[in-house]
Amino acid sequence: MNATPQADDCLFCKIIAGEIPSDLVAENERAVAFRDINPAAPVHVLVVPKRHEPNIAALAAASPEDLSALFALVAEVVQQEGVAEHHRLLFNTGADAGQTIFHAHGHVLGGTTFTER
Repeated sequence: MNATPQADDCLFCKIIAGEIPSDLVAENERAVAFRDINPAAPVHVLVVPKRHEPNIAALAAASPEDLSALFALVAEVVQQEGVAEHHRLLFNTGADAGQTIFHAHGHVLGGTTFTER
């Protein structure tokens, strides 16, 4: 793993460090993917950079390489999970948008038919 910033009190940093168990789906040098413990769809995988940044924009600014690796892992996950042709990729930024863990992460959602609200 690269020497990347970590936050001592961050749930995702603890999962990445192996301090908290997760249902690992895939991993590359810069990102991990694991199943959401409270799934909103039949396929609900979180794709998380190993580098701690508070949101996706901060990750893009700090490390385009980590951002690219995160999206490469998304591509692997959707193929592996059988949802490559029909899925959502969602990034919440800020509490008002529903972000509850302030470590950049994307939600890969699939396995169902989505409707617009």
